[in-house]
Amino acid sequence: MNTRKFGRLGWDVSEIGFGAWAIGGGWGPQSEEDSILALHRALDLGCNFIDTAQGYGDGKSERIIAKVLRERNDDRVYVATKIPPRSPGAWPPSPYDAIEDRYPEDYLRERLERSLRDLGADCLDLVQLHTWTRAWNANPTALETLKKFQKEGKIRGIGISTPEHDQNSLVDLMRNGWLDSVQVIYNIFEQEPAAEFLPAARKHGVGVIVRVALDESSLGGKLTPGTEFPDGDFRRNYFAGDRLDRTVARVEKIRETIGTEERDVPTAALKFALKPDAVSTVIPGIRNVQQAERNCAVSDQPRMSDDLETRLREHRWLKSFWYSGK
Repeated sequence: MNTRKFGRLGWDVSEIGFGAWAIGGGWGPQSEEDSILALHRALDLGCNFIDTAQGYGDGKSERIIAKVLRERNDDRVYVATKIPPRSPGAWPPSPYDAIEDRYPEDYLRERLERSLRDLGADCLDLVQLHTWTRAWNANPTALETLKKFQKEGKIRGIGISTPEHDQNSLVDLMRNGWLDSVQVIYNIFEQEPAAEFLPAARKHGVGVIVRVALDESSLGGKLTPGTEFPDGDFRRNYFAGDRLDRTVARVEKIRETIGTEERDVPTAALKFALKPDAVSTVIPGIRNVQQAERNCAVSDQPRMSDDLETRLREHRWLKSFWYSGK
């Protein structure tokens, strides 16, 4: 497994990280045994970066990670978690929401202590706010609170996971030195971050975590027009109506573009996400040993050619609004 520097924090992190949403729930049935085996296998293969969140199974994902890391106490593994905005309220937050209502200091401290407990840690590697609104950029009091926790030695790094509909809302925060890391959607369909977001992160020494590199599984190459998602799987909403058919048709065109230059669509998708130098790590969702092996193997392969990357740019497709459902 190759590593890259994680921005100004200077960590050497694995190019392929472990996306831990599915092991907490939300993607259909998932056994804890499969989750534990998947984590162990990814770590065996050199993965040393795990991304989770309090919202993944109401802490279940964090607790499973803590259990596995206790069994491997000789490994240095970086764990990033996320704190959701306080409920009730819109997701992502409305521009009319007050940051003091959604991320007040007492709430953030309570949530910090919760993750310290669930992850079995004295200090968290990276705490990210799970979503954001551009309206808070002028007075980001929640980030001031996280900097206070950082000075207290409770967290090492501060980050934000982009709101899907307005990812560039974090650019000014990077320029003004608020963030150690950002988490962004970047894939063959969603390419807008290449214009301004990724260059800003690189210029200002901000670590970049790429999520959704496989477009919520469509670039895994296995979906068909007849795919049915089980109860409890958020993709029932994401691919509602005619969306699945339209997506599968576009993935087939991507497959034609790739031809024999890469092993398959998911390999090409992960390599595309890794191509920009600004990217620190890519975190595909991993829920079993087979996915751990397939995803981690990509780091050991040659980088995608400039020519194929250029041709794949033609498949750009703006659809961040899909997260709101039909």
